[in-house]
Amino acid sequence: MTKRDTGRSPAATGPAARRSPGPGPTAGDWGLLLLRLTFGLLMAGHGAQKLFGLFGGPGLTATGKGFAGLGFHPGKLYAIVGGLSEFLGGLGLAAGLFTPLAAAALVGVMINAMVTVTGAHGLWETDGGVEYNVGIAVVALTVAATGPGRLALDRFFPWRAGGWPEVCVALLLGGIGAAITLSL
Repeated sequence: MTKRDTGRSPAATGPAARRSPGPGPTAGDWGLLLLRLTFGLLMAGHGAQKLFGLFGGPGLTATGKGFAGLGFHPGKLYAIVGGLSEFLGGLGLAAGLFTPLAAAALVGVMINAMVTVTGAHGLWETDGGVEYNVGIAVVALTVAATGPGRLALDRFFPWRAGGWPEVCVALLLGGIGAAITLSL
């Protein structure tokens, strides 16, 4: 029996039917929303700890002193930049808004964290290593690559589907931002 004999196209049944765009969100769209909300809101919360002292965080003054201790002067300015990158990048990722730029902000912060704090301690977080930072950067790049899904504010913009240009924007801008920060 051929597909013409059944009266159904191959895409109408099986796993492909569950992934194909239709009138409503797919399981993949809901999965991307869950991923974006989880990582995005955690990163926004992490930034809020630095900026506003929320969720048991140190606040801007103490975070600025910490940045100064790492060699970033003036420490408070770098605390603002790092905190805003995490806060706004996290909110952008969670909402699926300006996803390549949100990913760039998070990638840039994670590169800085790896170079200045965690890189000297190896891979695993239990030793103070880069494990967490790599995970955040990879999630941000993955969302830029796949696009934020149909349950995102970016669904109206050309970059809604993700792709290589979006990944390149996230990597390039995140890398440039990190390089500038590290060179000052």
